[in-house]
Amino acid sequence: MKKIVLTAAMALIVLSGSAQEKKDSTVKKNTDYEFTVIKENPITSIKDQYRSGTCWCFSALSFLESEIMKEKGIDSLDLSEMFVVSKSYHDRGIKYVRLDGHLNFGAGSSFGDVLHVIKDYGIVPQEVMPGLNYGTEKPEHFEMDEALKGYVEAIAQNPNRTLTTAWVNGLDGILSAYLGEIPESFEVDGTTYTPETYRDYLGINPDDYVSLTSFMHHPYYSQFIIEVCDNWRWDSSYNLPLDEFMEVMYNAIENGYTIAWGSDVSETGFSRNGVAIVPDVDKKPGAGSDQERWIGKSEESAEAQPAAEGEKVITPEMRQDGYDRKTTTDDHGMQIYGIAKDQNGTNYFMVKNSWGDAGKYDGIWYASDAFVRYKTLNIVVNKNAIPKDIRKKLGIK
Repeated sequence: MKKIVLTAAMALIVLSGSAQEKKDSTVKKNTDYEFTVIKENPITSIKDQYRSGTCWCFSALSFLESEIMKEKGIDSLDLSEMFVVSKSYHDRGIKYVRLDGHLNFGAGSSFGDVLHVIKDYGIVPQEVMPGLNYGTEKPEHFEMDEALKGYVEAIAQNPNRTLTTAWVNGLDGILSAYLGEIPESFEVDGTTYTPETYRDYLGINPDDYVSLTSFMHHPYYSQFIIEVCDNWRWDSSYNLPLDEFMEVMYNAIENGYTIAWGSDVSETGFSRNGVAIVPDVDKKPGAGSDQERWIGKSEESAEAQPAAEGEKVITPEMRQDGYDRKTTTDDHGMQIYGIAKDQNGTNYFMVKNSWGDAGKYDGIWYASDAFVRYKTLNIVVNKNAIPKDIRKKLGIK
């Protein structure tokens, strides 16, 4: 009897081990992505925004760098994020005080903000204004953000009952202390430029770019101001039906353009392994670096997830519900630059992030069609990347 029990137990162990091997094999098979690139457009090097809420600037400038490379036929370019951040904070501080503090004042902003800054002030190369005047090798803005917020809050209270002529200089002084002085002129390859003439040399025309979105609470083919706090300049976006919105994105990539992409990344489906899909689970944002804020620390985040089989079919109603109930928010700006397929034939957009070489693909994410349909707040594209029939419906010339 003992022999029979022992034999049975050993058989059970063998079967259990065999089943475990089979289970492990199945898991490995489902979690290994095999991507095939369908179309890939040129991008500049991966950057790291680190402990700063400046994704909007990193992604918009990356998008513009690709635009310039496409038009001028150059191989690389590196524009100064902190030039834009400094001018953005300057403009926002003035508007904040004008509105007696009734305006979002913080690190976050929008793609349109970058276009406004370049149109009004120009742009400079990264080497001219790296913006690291506070003793670290990467951006760490929490102290600066709080110092600026405290300053403009005090000014907005108008303690003298009449604003002095000095307060804007004080604001710019804080910005200069942290990010450096705004250069009046500089040299590139032996030629002297101002920020404005360098913008013109690069051929950047902010009027060539439009913001698009897709929501049901405003009429399609009209413009509206997306109601999020970071849209502090109150820029308008063109509103498209979801299928046409996605058509623009595919058309842009297929015709050699990239896309500035604003998305909600505080989702379990957007994880550290470099893939974004739409699983039916919730995840709370973390803290610390910008990456940890949205997808948690590495030890808390899944390193792999199942290949995107049977994802939800995303509808306009689902998008609207997410926006209305604030399960879709304007978390993060990135750059879409290509299209790929996984081994199951699912379409993915190739995404350049600004978290350094994070993730399985060294700073690149693959966002499924379903994820992009569901969690995109808005995009900015070259108006020439929009199909002609859609441009006509929107009244864009």
